Amino acid sequence: MSEIEGKVVAITGASSGIGAATALFLAEKGARVVLGARRLEPLVALVERIRSAGGQAECTQTDVTRQDDVAGLVRSAQERFGKLDVLLSNAGVGPISPLDNLRVSEWEQMVDVNIKGILYGIAAALPVFRAQGSGHFVTVASTAGMKTVPTQAVYSGTKFAVRAICEGLRQEAGPQLRVTVISPGAIRTPFVEEIGDPDVRARYIGVRDEIAIDPLAIAEAIAFAIGQPANVDIGEIVVRPTAQT
Repeated sequence: MSEIEGKVVAITGASSGIGAATALFLAEKGARVVLGARRLEPLVALVERIRSAGGQAECTQTDVTRQDDVAGLVRSAQERFGKLDVLLSNAGVGPISPLDNLRVSEWEQMVDVNIKGILYGIAAALPVFRAQGSGHFVTVASTAGMKTVPTQAVYSGTKFAVRAICEGLRQEAGPQLRVTVISPGAIRTPFVEEIGDPDVRARYIGVRDEIAIDPLAIAEAIAFAIGQPANVDIGEIVVRPTAQT
């Protein structure tokens, strides 16, 4: 993991779950992390935890549906550490439900966070990476971006879009920039507790409690991609429970 030490990594959705696990893991490996999320209190606690263990961390309140917030996260990394090596776009929401329920506001929320939030990250970091002559986009998608099932139509649509955007970015990036997609399956996080439909929420909480794996597995996959030499681009990593069909 020597390639990770000293790298500056900005992380969205860093207050819990995959984002928090990755922040802790990368900081332990010597990365300098800049954490963003809507909830500031858990971010501050996470920064204190990293610093108490000897790591380097900063945080800024970040709502990825606001372009200025995402630009501010990238700017914070530059101002505090003088550069940005990796943008980890991890923030995402998944209030899934049958289309017949017509939960249109939740559809819009998924588009705003899962798609526009990624685009705002690209808009903020791409000029920085071009000016530096180096940089790495790491984006958390989902196995739902590889196939869809009932109740996941809109969520899957956003994750299919994320994979398409990242593939287009990879092809345009050129030889100096790297682009990686991480597609998790069922992970043991609070993610499914935000599902608004009570029947769907209960079903997916049951699946999570039965087969989901620790978010550390995703943190390790992200670290693997980041830790490669500059001329090695890991395009996509899929990490799912062995029991997941």
